[in-house]
Amino acid sequence: MSRNLIIDTAKVFVPFLQPSRYKGAHGGRGSGKSHFFAEKMIEECLAERGTRAVCIREVQRTLKQSSKRLIEDKLTDFRLGEADGFKVFNEVIQTPGDGLIAFQGMQDHNAESIKSLEGFRVAWTEEAQTLSARSLSLLRPTIRAKGSELWFSWNARRKSDPVDMLLRGAALPTDAIVLQANWRDNPHFPAVLEQERQDCLRLQPDQYPHIWEGEYASVLVGAYYASSLARAKEDGRTGRVAADPLLPIRMFVDIGGTGARSDAFCMWAAQFVGREIRVLNYYEAQGQTSGTHIAWLRKNGYTPDVAEIVLPHDGETHDRVFDVSYESAFQAAGYVVTIVPNQGRAAASARIEAGRRLFPACWFNGPTTEGGTDALGWYHEKRDEARNIGLGPEHDWASHGADAFGLMAIFAEKTFAEDSRRPAIVDDGIEYGGGGWMG
Repeated sequence: MSRNLIIDTAKVFVPFLQPSRYKGAHGGRGSGKSHFFAEKMIEECLAERGTRAVCIREVQRTLKQSSKRLIEDKLTDFRLGEADGFKVFNEVIQTPGDGLIAFQGMQDHNAESIKSLEGFRVAWTEEAQTLSARSLSLLRPTIRAKGSELWFSWNARRKSDPVDMLLRGAALPTDAIVLQANWRDNPHFPAVLEQERQDCLRLQPDQYPHIWEGEYASVLVGAYYASSLARAKEDGRTGRVAADPLLPIRMFVDIGGTGARSDAFCMWAAQFVGREIRVLNYYEAQGQTSGTHIAWLRKNGYTPDVAEIVLPHDGETHDRVFDVSYESAFQAAGYVVTIVPNQGRAAASARIEAGRRLFPACWFNGPTTEGGTDALGWYHEKRDEARNIGLGPEHDWASHGADAFGLMAIFAEKTFAEDSRRPAIVDDGIEYGGGGWMG
């Protein structure tokens, strides 16, 4: 009976039926990715007696967080039990020929303990978007038995997540099959999920592309700028934006350092055209010297005759590795530099509120600002869930680009306020407004 098991495979997953070292399926909710791999694991255990397989998650504190229940349900659906060689235990599932399916969290492993998985032929990582680079580097060489396979299923979050860099990067590893599966690829997509999908489209349009269509998460739930970004897209303010050749371009900076673990250095390029903010470009680097940043400016046409530099108050501070401040480095390269005064103890909140107020005036050049808008969509509050209180902005990869954006908003508000108070100059019947802020 077990040898003649027939499994109905959705068309999208047919490429996975052939052997390959890497199998990766990414996409949104309701696609059937997990169901396919659970069924495929049972099929592998039937086809090759004695197969040892492991279901992996980055963090697995209890078996409730594992894929064990799903595999048990599939065994029930297929009417496979002890007579067929399958026996469910508390921690593992025994498979035909003294094989087994184990369930483990990668955070519980180190270079020594991971050796316990040597000899396993199949490793399926569910929720692979949470897998760390460390865990991936431990897992890949450990699963090395003849004909071994590494399976990954995930709903993508960011391009820089380790699994995306491995399986969706410019060059794939040898013998890899990677595909996208979404709700429309599931021939058994249930009516209850269809209602959930429709509700998400209606009530959470900013989250829908990520949750249901498998797109990268451009807006995190609860992010400071979530609604502002959604409105900008709805209003058509994220597309192609051209620079005005008659107006200066300002580079708004959040400074980093030159050490290996330093914060990121970020710059937004923008022009103020009347009360409209044209956001033209975004740059981010980590651990690089000021010379690298200046080289990028020149390469992209932001030379001293075109661009000005706007730094936060700590732009005057000398770098910890190289005894030079960013202010002096940019000035030595010929740039006009403005230092924005410290906003005080509530500086982060001031930048966020200014950013929210000014967002309706912002037009983003989509192709060159994607990295920055990704940061804005992720920038969120850190919370103490136990006490249900906010702890201020989360300091992570997104905070530096968001801080530079907030600096731009602070600067813009002061500029617009100065311009509104400055008397107009009348020449031949034409009115001309005032100049910039702080001289």
